[in-house]
Amino acid sequence: MAHAASARPAAGTPGGSLRRQRPRYGEAIIKGVLLAAALVSVATTVGIVISLLPPTLRFFERVGVWEFLTGTEWSALFDPPSYGVLPLVGATLLITVIAIAVAVPLGLAAAIYLSEYAHPRTRKVFKPVLEVLAGIPTVVYGFFALAAITPLLQDHWPWGEGPEVFNALSAGLVMGVMIIPTVASLSEDAMTAVPQSLRQGAYALGSTRRIVAIRVVLPAALSGIVAAVVLAISRAVGETMIVAIASGNRANLTWDPLQGMQTMTGYIAQAGEGDLPIGSFDYTTIFAVGGLLFLLTFIMNAVSIRLVRRFREVYE
Repeated sequence: MAHAASARPAAGTPGGSLRRQRPRYGEAIIKGVLLAAALVSVATTVGIVISLLPPTLRFFERVGVWEFLTGTEWSALFDPPSYGVLPLVGATLLITVIAIAVAVPLGLAAAIYLSEYAHPRTRKVFKPVLEVLAGIPTVVYGFFALAAITPLLQDHWPWGEGPEVFNALSAGLVMGVMIIPTVASLSEDAMTAVPQSLRQGAYALGSTRRIVAIRVVLPAALSGIVAAVVLAISRAVGETMIVAIASGNRANLTWDPLQGMQTMTGYIAQAGEGDLPIGSFDYTTIFAVGGLLFLLTFIMNAVSIRLVRRFREVYE
């Protein structure tokens, strides 16, 4: 024992220190690059807020906030103008609900299959193929909704008259297909991160694969699944080309998905085509709608962070 103690390096000597004596310049560079990336993200958000604020404040100098938020007619570019944003907000929420109703069940089903049922070689093939959907340009989705989905719904609609040429239903259905990879890929990553010991313990108690997937893996990965769904909602709310092509450019306050309507992003795309003089009051309406869209997205992200923290599971 004395010999072993005498062989131990003394404290303060190079052999007894756990810290490298030579500086690690590579790690310092990587740390600086990561810090710069974080600062770029923060600076981008601050820049968006700064660019939105002045025109939005000029808009509210002439239009009251209450009139803007509770008005039921939006005809900002017509005479006489109306500045009630509820038709745009209602259309955005309706199409988003349709899209989420499509994407969440299909995306979670795909994630459960890839995580719990698929062979590893099958997973390596299916997951990249699924994510290809996220790389298709949204203008292609919009044209597909207008040229294929809408005629299909019109020809096979079983209850009375079918949808109009421009309608919220086809836009929502195709948007749901577009965001399936977001839900499926992130949810599958969360499920794969669940420790195998939880699955093995459930199997040891006699559980079937279905019970393990639904009652063990899903609750354990709930925080990641919530984050995936909220990210999909944010993407659906901010989608432009699908709604601009398939749902129409008529502000219409209705909950009937068979009718045409205009979303917030659809109005921004229509008004921002270049016909409005820069600096005019009509031009400020783009920033007012964009500011409200930014605020809604910010609130959804804040709520998602609270939900993720509430349902997060930490494993040792």
